Amino acid sequence: MSDSSNATPLASTTQNQYTMIGKSIRIKGQIDAADPIYIYGSVEGTISAPAHRVTIGKEGTVKADITAREVVIMGDVCGKVHSDERVEIRSEGSLLGNLSTSRLCVEEGAVLQGTIDVHMPVEKAKPPVAAKPVQAETAPSVELEKNLAVSQAS
Repeated sequence: MSDSSNATPLASTTQNQYTMIGKSIRIKGQIDAADPIYIYGSVEGTISAPAHRVTIGKEGTVKADITAREVVIMGDVCGKVHSDERVEIRSEGSLLGNLSTSRLCVEEGAVLQGTIDVHMPVEKAKPPVAAKPVQAETAPSVELEKNLAVSQAS
């Protein structure tokens, strides 16, 4: 007999998933993630987590282009960084490369070398705005009414 009271719903277990690249791990290639990523090891190539956060730990080294919703840098990053929402470079962190984001936080002591593009936040799709009715000039409508009245009288 099984006790179903100890079972956890699938949604609550997948909500806390993340990918961790430990200190002893070295990756060369492309990472496409559907979860947040924590990097404490070494990564070369590309990192893509457009809906999540990529965190580079104090001992992490990254020679890669990063695309993510948020990027937090506490280690060393060399490459292009693109974030739709926010990039944070902590006091121990360094970024050598181009940066594109909506919000930027650089702590005192952090190293940042390269170009910076801070752009407007990406807006979520808005419902289309209905076109306003165009009001016709009054003079032609009066003339039209006179013509209708004359034609109906005949």
